[in-house]
Amino acid sequence: MARKSISGGLRWFLKLFPRLALVLLLPFASFSRDAAPKILGAGSCSSSGCHGGGGASQNQYLVWSLRDFHSSRPFATLTTARSKQISDALGIKSPAEDLRCTVCHAPLHSVPAERRPGVKVSEGVSCESCHGPGEPWLRGHTRADWSHAHRTLAGMRDLKDLYERANTCVACHQTVELPLLKAGHPELIFELDGQTVSEPRHWREATNFSGGQAWFVGQTVALRELSWQLTREGAGDPKLNARWQAALWLVQKVAPTVSSSTVPVTSEANGENAAAALKTADQIARQAAQMYWTPDLSKKVLEGLASSGPDFRQRELSNELQARRAERLVLALDRLTNDLQRSRSGKESDSELNSLFKLAQSIPDFDREAFAAALEKFMAIVSPR
Repeated sequence: MARKSISGGLRWFLKLFPRLALVLLLPFASFSRDAAPKILGAGSCSSSGCHGGGGASQNQYLVWSLRDFHSSRPFATLTTARSKQISDALGIKSPAEDLRCTVCHAPLHSVPAERRPGVKVSEGVSCESCHGPGEPWLRGHTRADWSHAHRTLAGMRDLKDLYERANTCVACHQTVELPLLKAGHPELIFELDGQTVSEPRHWREATNFSGGQAWFVGQTVALRELSWQLTREGAGDPKLNARWQAALWLVQKVAPTVSSSTVPVTSEANGENAAAALKTADQIARQAAQMYWTPDLSKKVLEGLASSGPDFRQRELSNELQARRAERLVLALDRLTNDLQRSRSGKESDSELNSLFKLAQSIPDFDREAFAAALEKFMAIVSPR
């Protein structure tokens, strides 16, 4: 009976939200039960000789289990009073067993028990949620004669690729279906670089890593996902429309500087524009992830965005849309400024940036004129004439 219930829930989820399911569930699923790799669980990484030992090169399991909210918090959230309130509004009997909740908070719930022997659903978002099912690559990935390419060919997800990394994270950090939002689930906004930096570090970045590049790849992938959501759920929700329009505005401001592709659609929220933006945003994300991103490019993008004060004085645009633009913009300015500070000293722009964050905190109380004026002060610091 339990298996039948899970299968029915999975069919329901795939029908309504195929793109979210593609990102989150297919690493754990297979049409051939015999061929599907097993989930070995975080315990398979935890020995002191592997990732449960001391030192920065062997403490990955300890960092995840002791410091990372992905270890237990996602599943524990499903047992809170707020989760019960949301689930009651949606007619969900148990958040810890309903796919609408577990797909992000307990992804192992959708994996049949025989494919995760001894592994508990309460692990939350564990090693294999991000790195892929461990059975094909666990034994070989520490071999000296295995290159990074060998590991990815064996099935280990290539998280050094910023496009792949963004795709791994965005589904649960951006997309929340409208019924969940209306029932009280908080809105989410995806920002790859900032959320990577806030993650307790259990990996080493590539030597040519750029926070500005990670930020932009994340924003184009976020636009793609918002575009997909708009095509699926329609343009009837003003908040979703404004979130999509704000992400579109941001990518359109930056894309000509860093990419050979642009997003040639108007900001009118409709299915046709959303479908076109989805396709182009994905192309730009792929390109941006493969390019060589320099500090000079981060500076050029920063100056271009900092000069957008006049955009916030467009009286014909709604205050909701302008507030959503500001919400995306301040995160962009923060990550690009941080990227540049890695290569030079001085934080003279921090005070003005803090002012911009304060002005963008409340969507209902957003003051577009004050924000435009603060943005001009910030521009004067980052690009003095």
